Amino acid sequence: MASNPPGACCATGFKHEGTPIGEIKNINGTETYIVYPKGNQTPEKAILILSDILGIYTNTQLLADAYAANGYLCVVPDLFRGDCRTLEQFESGNADLPSWLTNHQSAVVDPVVEASIKYLRQELGIKRIGAVGYCFGGKYTCRFLKPGKVDAGYTAHPSFITEEELASISGPLSIAAAEIDPIFTTALRHKSEEILIDTKQPWQINLYSGVSHGFAVRSDLSVPHFKFAKEQAFAQAISWFCQYL
Repeated sequence: MASNPPGACCATGFKHEGTPIGEIKNINGTETYIVYPKGNQTPEKAILILSDILGIYTNTQLLADAYAANGYLCVVPDLFRGDCRTLEQFESGNADLPSWLTNHQSAVVDPVVEASIKYLRQELGIKRIGAVGYCFGGKYTCRFLKPGKVDAGYTAHPSFITEEELASISGPLSIAAAEIDPIFTTALRHKSEEILIDTKQPWQINLYSGVSHGFAVRSDLSVPHFKFAKEQAFAQAISWFCQYL
């Protein structure tokens, strides 16, 4: 594996404060959060957020709004069709992650991602798509980083990526990694570097000290260092897409 399967750390963290400005639409049978850049209802570039196992919730929506504030149409499809996990389930011990994961393998998730890409390109006329994968979603950023699918990718603290999936990317990929991460470990990070070199694609891995898996989306923002790392990871994504999207 280039990164390990999701674990309990994938659903620990803090809900962030704020009011999302986008809307949830049913797009070809999938609930999707969508937000347009201010003053531009016909953008040519889009960001497709492939979420962690918590799906569409405030933290993810606020991140989508932030991408839109930087000029991109942003969509967040419900990869789990109403069956996401919640922080409350993990806190109460009722998440049953192993059983849940068996129902959300690639055969089930791939069609949702495929339909979102089709919607963006064929119905909205989007010319260039960047995929952002948080945790669980990192796997699908890699799987769809192919010609005609996703043009550039970014993932923070990815999980579930196989070496074959990482080796098969056909576009630029940026990774934000946490120093403390049982999913994307130091050994797996170095292995990923070796694989990425062989792809001959542009890539980067930025390592953030003193933070844990999930820091780019679920950090405790009352801690200055955590807030700084989250904001820098977002800035990393924006810089990457400015260059390659």
